[in-house]
Amino acid sequence: IFNKKILKKSSLVIVDDEHKFGVAQKEAAKKINSSVNMLYMSATPIPRTLEMALSNITSISNLSTPPLLKKDTETYVDYFDDNIIKRAVMREVLRGGQVFFIHNKVQSINSIKQYLQKLFPSLNIDVLHGQMNSGDIKSALAHFLSKRTDVLVASSIVESGVDIPSVNTIIINNAHLLGVSQLYQMRGRVGRSSKSSFAYLLIPKNINLTQDSKNRLKIIEKNSSLGSCFSVALDDLNTRGGGAIFGYSQTGSQSN
Repeated sequence: IFNKKILKKSSLVIVDDEHKFGVAQKEAAKKINSSVNMLYMSATPIPRTLEMALSNITSISNLSTPPLLKKDTETYVDYFDDNIIKRAVMREVLRGGQVFFIHNKVQSINSIKQYLQKLFPSLNIDVLHGQMNSGDIKSALAHFLSKRTDVLVASSIVESGVDIPSVNTIIINNAHLLGVSQLYQMRGRVGRSSKSSFAYLLIPKNINLTQDSKNRLKIIEKNSSLGSCFSVALDDLNTRGGGAIFGYSQTGSQSN
């Protein structure tokens, strides 16, 4: 992932969203230039990274002060239900806003669009996912940015790098299947203005959640205040374990 010629002349490498990279990828720079300084950035660092920082193997800086005028995102964990979805979507649309509906299964994402279109026949609903061709992706985003689309049914493609102040409600379907970092990053797609924002983590009815799934949802639900990313990362570390300091495992028991 690094340009060797450039890296050999560099003194600092900044890795944003470090939780998306493996140990081998992040340490590759050191093999090319052993004197390079590494700065890893993330709202929710991987347990191994946080454990190393808390153990003083590496240093850590924590930015917890939110931008002025921003408000906490109200977060709810609930079952997939027509009435909940209706209330959430219409409250947002009626105040002139837009909605992200996250469904991270491309095979059935069009079925979700059809379901929502029946639920909201007067709204404009579109789809966005990574397997679409580039032209369709650009078109879907252009329509959404121009507010011609009310609800965008999207995969995790919107997890990071999307900043649309008019979107202040996000509904995440099958939230129990997503990791803590994914859930936190997706919730961060709303609340990017001074308006109140809402996140709904939906799970199927009549499902027996694993303890791990329950823990992940609880972590996101209880850490809904601005600047809570460090608390989220700490809870994730305590839940999943700190990984192997001298190995490649980024979670689990250090004895591995």
